[in-house]
Amino acid sequence: MRRDVFQAIADPTRREIIGLIAHQSLNLNTVADNFDISRPAISKHIKILTQCGLLTIRQKGRDRYCEANFKKLSEVSEWVEQYKSFWNNKLDALGDFLNKENAENNKISTKDKPNEK
Repeated sequence: MRRDVFQAIADPTRREIIGLIAHQSLNLNTVADNFDISRPAISKHIKILTQCGLLTIRQKGRDRYCEANFKKLSEVSEWVEQYKSFWNNKLDALGDFLNKENAENNKISTKDKPNEK
């Protein structure tokens, strides 16, 4: 099965693994030690991340090291960017609407109060 970057980042454990490896190359045992799940489960997550192109595994002696390859995350960034201006416009319009409603409600509430002298 062909996997994509969106499948990789959909899982919180995989996102956490990406976060661990983002700053330094780690061997598989070190990655697994950071989680309370089985090593085979971590291996499955690593396999998915590798298939998606976010990690590469490098053999160094008897150890296997995970290294980040975040070029594939540009797919996610490009996808999000498509919708960024759309949602910014929608949220700005909502803000304008709420400000207008709030201003109108304030006018109504001040009219209902008796004049204090």
